[in-house]
Amino acid sequence: MAEYHLTTPLSDADVSKLRAGDVVYLTGIIHTGRDAAHKRIVDALDAGEKPPFDLKGAVIYYVGPSPARPGRPIGSAGPTTSYRMDSYAPRLIALGLKGMIGKGMRAPAVREAMETEMAVYFGATGGAGALLGLRIKDAKVIAYEDLGPEAVRELTVENFPVLVINDCVGGDLYATPDLEAALG
Repeated sequence: MAEYHLTTPLSDADVSKLRAGDVVYLTGIIHTGRDAAHKRIVDALDAGEKPPFDLKGAVIYYVGPSPARPGRPIGSAGPTTSYRMDSYAPRLIALGLKGMIGKGMRAPAVREAMETEMAVYFGATGGAGALLGLRIKDAKVIAYEDLGPEAVRELTVENFPVLVINDCVGGDLYATPDLEAALG
């Protein structure tokens, strides 16, 4: 298990060195989106339109944050279960998406797309949304405002802690027989 500090957007070189179980601290811009936003993004692509943000090297966080407290850019920002985005993820990965952040297992088609296109799936700690929100320095809605908490946001993050769950060479932390030993 290694530790990395990476700046977004992610490159193939960034992703190629990551392995399941590695700890990563992300700094830079990440975008948010859950299933309703993913459907709209794919519908826009099907209509020949551009997505609301550049997918090349992008990281998307599966989150529906709570309202911000006074003086903060965002409220609690814990991950949502990722399988709801599995039907959309391979298409976005093929268009350059390099990272996804959520919780839970991914479908075989998503894991295959990560290997083929060199992408990675990060896990964020469920139940720690208030703490994760402290790593978000700025947040602004950039698309689908009518979706409320599920709107697409651009987040500026600093040392946002994630764990590599699925890497680009087929590693799967959830498939590790002795997970406790793998994490040290």
